[in-house]
Amino acid sequence: MTALKKYQKLECTGLWRSAPGDQRREVVVNFGEASLTMSDPRTELALSHWSLPAVERLNPGERPALYAPGADSDETLELDDSDMIAALDTVQAALASALPHPGRLRNSVLGGLSAVVLLLGVFWMPGALVKHTAAVVPPATRAEIGEMALADMVRLTGKPCGEPLGRRASDRLSRRVFGTREVQLFVVRDGVRQAIHLPDGQIVFSRTTVESADGPEVLAGFALAEQIRAEIEDPLIPLLRHAGIAATFRLLTTGELPADAVEGYAQKVLLAPPAPVPEEALIGRFEAARIAAKPYAFAIDPTGESVLPLVEADELRRERPNPVLTDEDWVSLQGICSD
Repeated sequence: MTALKKYQKLECTGLWRSAPGDQRREVVVNFGEASLTMSDPRTELALSHWSLPAVERLNPGERPALYAPGADSDETLELDDSDMIAALDTVQAALASALPHPGRLRNSVLGGLSAVVLLLGVFWMPGALVKHTAAVVPPATRAEIGEMALADMVRLTGKPCGEPLGRRASDRLSRRVFGTREVQLFVVRDGVRQAIHLPDGQIVFSRTTVESADGPEVLAGFALAEQIRAEIEDPLIPLLRHAGIAATFRLLTTGELPADAVEGYAQKVLLAPPAPVPEEALIGRFEAARIAAKPYAFAIDPTGESVLPLVEADELRRERPNPVLTDEDWVSLQGICSD
């Protein structure tokens, strides 16, 4: 993709339509390393990501040029910027040259090589493909993949406990720790050692961890640690590594991950030892949330020796911690698996 280097920072305006019946809206179009991004010009929030190899021109030779991210897509994009149109035409020309021509073996071989070069140029290597795909997956698709990962885990752990008062308490714990409803906390009866995280802000506790904890501060600590792990490495990345390059490329180009791509992923997560968490980062999260760190520290190491920085930071804190849950909610949370 050497021919596309001059377009790497190309940007223009266009008219984007999310579905045939929707009104067109003006967007900022950015030509990236492997994708075309449409953003709101006022908020700068990304509205859609299209894989460059999947972009198709619907009206060759006409202006404004009309594009779609695939033949079956409802989205369309109108462009009148000559440089952007030239960049997309270059991509399509490269793809067209990679197609085999019947009866011309030599051209077929060259076309296959061109396709390989094209894919390598766009994605550099499988690791880059996985990271790029994880970065551009829309929130709705990420949520679907998170549900697939949770369903795969349920085969091994059973369904998350659902006693109504306990579920309400777990929602309150999430809002207290993270200040948002975007992180979901679940409790399962078997299979989880202490806590794990899955894509789309899902944190899963073991029933034993909840029932044996001295207080909600312990669960808050496990949740904060899992959040940091999820920030260090997007949980979608190891899932896509497990799914494989073909499934990842399909997700990037069609927006869909094959249903069987996550099978067996949960087992890897459940068996893997927890990644280390930087103590300074964890201390900072406890302080920001105004939650006592010592209960979690001693739950990790009853002697306190390996978690001494957490204990000392808690003792030196200037502001007093705030309650995490009411006694009533804590009792309800500990009984979440009594349904």
